[in-house]
Amino acid sequence: MPNPASATSVLTVLTTTDDADRAEALARGAVESRLAACAQISAPVTSVYRWEGRVETAREWQVLLKTTVARYADLESWLTRHHSYDTPEIIAVPVVRGAADYLAWVASEVD
Repeated sequence: MPNPASATSVLTVLTTTDDADRAEALARGAVESRLAACAQISAPVTSVYRWEGRVETAREWQVLLKTTVARYADLESWLTRHHSYDTPEIIAVPVVRGAADYLAWVASEVD
């Protein structure tokens, strides 16, 4: 198991939602539940995607959450339960490098 403060144990997790208030609720809820150390909400983006055989365009807010490999499954489960979408985008990307103090802080906040 990697050191909890190592870059290889920290993930950034991306999800999107169709409303600023929902984005904040997802971000705040994940942090309050100690499933993410922090979350950032990006201004509206335009998403173009295929859904049920049609190409759709939607205005969405991106939520980027910081967590650890050890907490990912719980975060994914929580996001799935609290998300308004039937099939929410939940994508985890490993952090390959980062400031040691920041990575240690992420790990300590999701214990």
